[in-house]
Amino acid sequence: MKYILILVVLGLAIWFWRSHARGQANEGALPVVGDFAPAFDLKDTRGVHHKLADYRGRWLVIYFYPKADTPGCTRQSCKFRDDWHSFQEMGVVLVGISADKPADNAAFALKFHLPFPLLSDTGGTFARQYGAWMNLGITGFPRRYTYIVDPDGRIARVYTDVSVSEHSAEVVADLRRLTGH
Repeated sequence: MKYILILVVLGLAIWFWRSHARGQANEGALPVVGDFAPAFDLKDTRGVHHKLADYRGRWLVIYFYPKADTPGCTRQSCKFRDDWHSFQEMGVVLVGISADKPADNAAFALKFHLPFPLLSDTGGTFARQYGAWMNLGITGFPRRYTYIVDPDGRIARVYTDVSVSEHSAEVVADLRRLTGH
């Protein structure tokens, strides 16, 4: 019995290590300031497709969040909602992206009156391209990363250390500097 347990534990350790190594190899590199933003084509809560190319000529904020209707994601999204007028004043588009299904994002947006699109990246394909995917072996989720994309489609700012309570204000302040508003 002892040997069977050792083999099972060893097998699980090897499986987890190999899954993690494969996941790391599939993850994209974190885009840096000046890089072109990776293209995306994702559906929002109403089934409407949003593509990076749709926002050419406008400033765009893309924020990845791990899971709709959880405490940190709710706080972060509601702070963006509370600062929505500032984004509109500057003509900046704001979109949130998670691995949640469109119905889950729709319920989240409705519950908290979120006025901006929430996009569903259910397989994490686009989060990986942005270096924002946390692989946990058989599952994963987006990291809490945010990107400002300039009107030419280039990354203007990357945020990987996000404080959910202060992040929206930080993004607004950086946008004011970048856009001259």
